Amino acid sequence: MLFRSRPAAIAEGLFWQTLSSLTTQSPGFGKRRYPGKLGKLRGMVHLMDSTVIELSANCMDWASHRRRKAAAKAHVRLNFESLLPGCVIVDTARQADNLRARELTAGLNSGEIAVFDRGYNDHEHFADLSARGVVWVTRCKEGTVWDLLERRAVKGRILEDNVICLTNGTHCRRIEAVVEVDGKEQKMAFLTNQMEWSAETIVELYRARWEIELFFKQLKQTLKLCDFVSYSANGIRWQRWMALLVHLIMRYLAWVSQWGHSFVRLFALLRGVIWRNID
Repeated sequence: MLFRSRPAAIAEGLFWQTLSSLTTQSPGFGKRRYPGKLGKLRGMVHLMDSTVIELSANCMDWASHRRRKAAAKAHVRLNFESLLPGCVIVDTARQADNLRARELTAGLNSGEIAVFDRGYNDHEHFADLSARGVVWVTRCKEGTVWDLLERRAVKGRILEDNVICLTNGTHCRRIEAVVEVDGKEQKMAFLTNQMEWSAETIVELYRARWEIELFFKQLKQTLKLCDFVSYSANGIRWQRWMALLVHLIMRYLAWVSQWGHSFVRLFALLRGVIWRNID
C-alpha cells in the first residue's frame, strides 16, 4: 500500500539531492582520468543507454509492450569521468529509445561529448546536437541512407573514413572499422559530427560506452532489480530509485575508505554484517 500511495518522485528527489550533497561535500568523488587514447580529451564525455527489466504481463498489464510480455526500462546518461548518473528516466519499455534521446541530452553544453547506442538514432536530433555544439558518436543503423561527399585516407583497422550527408542535410562522418567483440573481430560502422579527431579516437570513444553496460550489470546483479516488492508502476519506480540510491551511497563509501576490491565484494561484505551488533 505504501508504494501505491506515496509518489516515486519522493525517491527520485532524494537520489538527486543525495548526489548533489555528496559531490559538493567531496568534489573529487568518483573522478578519474580518461583511459588510453581518450586521456587527451578535454570535453566531458556522457554515455547513454537503456536497460530493460522483464516483468510479469499477467499482473503488470500497465507495462505491456508486446504480446504476452511486459517490461520496465531505465534510460541513463552516465558521466564517463565519474561513472555517476547525470540523467535517469524510468518508464515502461513501450516507447522506442530514440523518443527519449532529446530528454537525455537536454542538459549538455557546447563542447561536451555524447556517446549513445544506435537505438537512439534520430537524424533531426543529430542536427540539433550539432547546432548546439555538442559532439556526438553513435553506431550507424543498417539501412541508413546517405550521400558520399568525401573519402579520407585510412590505415590499420580503419576500413573507411568518409564525410557523408544524411537525408535531412546533416553532414557527418561515417567510419567503418574492425573491432573486437567477445573475443571475435567484426566490422562496425560509426557516425559522428566530429571532423577533426582521428578515426581511432572515435572508435575508442564508442568502445568506452561499455562502462554503462557494467553500470547496469552492477545494479541488476547486486541489488536484485529482477525481484519486485510491488506490482504497481509507482512501486517499480520506487524500487529502481532506491536501488540507484543504495548504489550511490556504496560507491561513496568505497571512495571515502579507498576500497581496493570490487563493488560486488563490498556489497557481499555489507550484506553479511549489516544486521550484526558491533560494539
